[in-house]
Amino acid sequence: MSTASRLGMTAASLLALLLVWQGAALWAASPLLPSPAAVLAAMQRAAEGGALQRNIAITLARVAAAFFIAMAIGSALGIALGRSPRLNELFGPWVIVLLNLPALVVIILCYVWFGLTEAAAITAVSINKIPNVAVTMREGAAALSRDLDEMARVYRFGRWRTLRHVTLPQLVPFFTASARSGLALTWKIVLVVELLGRSNGVGFELQTAFQMFDVATVLAYALAFTVVVQIIEMGLLQPWERWANGWRR
Repeated sequence: MSTASRLGMTAASLLALLLVWQGAALWAASPLLPSPAAVLAAMQRAAEGGALQRNIAITLARVAAAFFIAMAIGSALGIALGRSPRLNELFGPWVIVLLNLPALVVIILCYVWFGLTEAAAITAVSINKIPNVAVTMREGAAALSRDLDEMARVYRFGRWRTLRHVTLPQLVPFFTASARSGLALTWKIVLVVELLGRSNGVGFELQTAFQMFDVATVLAYALAFTVVVQIIEMGLLQPWERWANGWRR
């Protein structure tokens, strides 16, 4: 299927969604289910005052900080566990415990222990994401080709050349999967963190709109931030993935 055909199908699917949404709004005839036009008007009002752009930027900064911390720590931990059965036996259960710990519990504990601070918010989000990254990268490290490892030893690549030219290229699909799922999970948890203990950001605005039963503003912020995240996915993650997998035939 050509690129034009895929884009056409995507546009048709989104148009169908808008029509269904408009039909449901007309049938409900209630402010609790605003029409696409009402949501667009709420988005425009928030953008005119600068609140929309400012809060999205604040939330994106928190997402970026927590995302990079979680990816760095989780990747290093996952690779270490996947390459060392002994480490995996010792610390693998820790990862499983953190993986199944509810995100809300982690957020509350961080706020109680460290206060309603920016550091506590980013720490809470990072802790929630690290085990997901670690599990994915552990599976990737455990599935590395032994033949390529033997080749690196025969040609005396050394530890750093082996890591750069043999290990990391094989881990790109797992790293990409972690990054893609991590971005989606991180920004959702950031919104909860902002709702519970921050005085700005998209999550705080959603809380304010909820208290006033302003569904149009809730949907406006949700859609605007979703669009921004999709732009990051298509503009950064997908081109990086194609570049990183360029060595594959």
